[in-house]
Amino acid sequence: MKLAIQGGNPVRKTPFPAYNPIGAEEKVAVNRVLDSGCLSAFLGCWDPHFYGGTEVQALEEEWAKYFGAKHAISVNSATSGLYCAVGASGVEPGHEIIVSPYTMSASATAPLIYGAVPVFADIEEDYFCLDPKSVEEKITWRTKAIIIVDLFGLPYAANEIREIARKHNLIVIEDCAQAPGAMYGNRYAGTLGDVGVFSLNYHKHIHCGEGGVIVTDSDDLAEKMRLIRNHAEAVVEDKGHRDLANMVGFNYRMTEVEASIARCQLNKLENLIKIRQENCAYLSEKLNSIPALKMPKVRENCTHAFYSFGMRFSEKLAGVSRDRFIAAVKAELPPTILREEEGALLGCGYVKPLYLAPMFQSQIAFGSQGFPFKGSHYSGKANYQKGLCPVSERMHYQEFVGCELMRPSMTKEDIDDVAEAFYKVWESRKSL
Repeated sequence: MKLAIQGGNPVRKTPFPAYNPIGAEEKVAVNRVLDSGCLSAFLGCWDPHFYGGTEVQALEEEWAKYFGAKHAISVNSATSGLYCAVGASGVEPGHEIIVSPYTMSASATAPLIYGAVPVFADIEEDYFCLDPKSVEEKITWRTKAIIIVDLFGLPYAANEIREIARKHNLIVIEDCAQAPGAMYGNRYAGTLGDVGVFSLNYHKHIHCGEGGVIVTDSDDLAEKMRLIRNHAEAVVEDKGHRDLANMVGFNYRMTEVEASIARCQLNKLENLIKIRQENCAYLSEKLNSIPALKMPKVRENCTHAFYSFGMRFSEKLAGVSRDRFIAAVKAELPPTILREEEGALLGCGYVKPLYLAPMFQSQIAFGSQGFPFKGSHYSGKANYQKGLCPVSERMHYQEFVGCELMRPSMTKEDIDDVAEAFYKVWESRKSL
């Protein structure tokens, strides 16, 4: 059978259904806010409205209860949440923070906001989260915190990382943008470190367009993050907050409209995760017979939220490169509604290891003199050379395949078409 990439007929032409968890409930909630006339109630001074309006505070209470955290702090993005967490942790210029090279850039650039230097540890081969052994190897006396990522929906190696953090007196900031609802034992991802950060960006499991939520059980960290969120420098005196370190505030506030939508979305999370897990189990079963593909692994005593269905590809077993093979599969499949410009939602690699980006290669962030990588404040030497994290580089350039064609909008019949495309290419791979 002639492959579509060579001019043959594709397996499917009809677009895959859109993933859109917004429904009637959100419309009612938004109208409730619009009818109130209050789209945001935040004030950037010490006042009862310093903590925001009715919807914002209700979301925070409901989020904390759902995830079993003492505090929840809404923000306008998960990126802002990471910035709040780093500032609250007491990071100073010259400190180092261990980060992942294989994640969205904000997880690694957050230290820079406070003049700290990101230090990249490598990832686990099977789970794609930070490798505890590599983390410990990168710790120095300058290390202040670890920013860990629950990549693709799987919780990180929490027991091992927490033990390392305790031994070295480090703060653990968990980037849970891709894993809301995943479990590590009887605890939710996002609550496994000192601070957890969730995303409500439009392509996450649940969303309100843009937005994020931070959780913590620490009263001290919660207070500092609320201050950083909302013009700390204008509030600390009247509030009586004495610790002024990193109390330069921002406007990271969520609107009432966003909060009202997020409250509705939170009620849908459990069912949406269940459908993802069922679809991924079905897709794994369908693709498991292709020798060159290794299906996603789930860490022991964990559940997976499957932001993405992350496979590993063996060029040796396939006899063709990953990029060529996946290009052929993509040609057999249509785009997804609302994301038509992206083609079939399959990808080779995830993000180029972040230390290879121009910022790190040139060691230029703030100003032109190399701050914070260079200067009298920093006694270390930043290392961002190619080869620094060999597992991350191998995954990105040779092995990792990401698939989003398992979202709750996808039916079993849709997934059958995805599997058929993979098998068609597998059986005709020698022609590539």
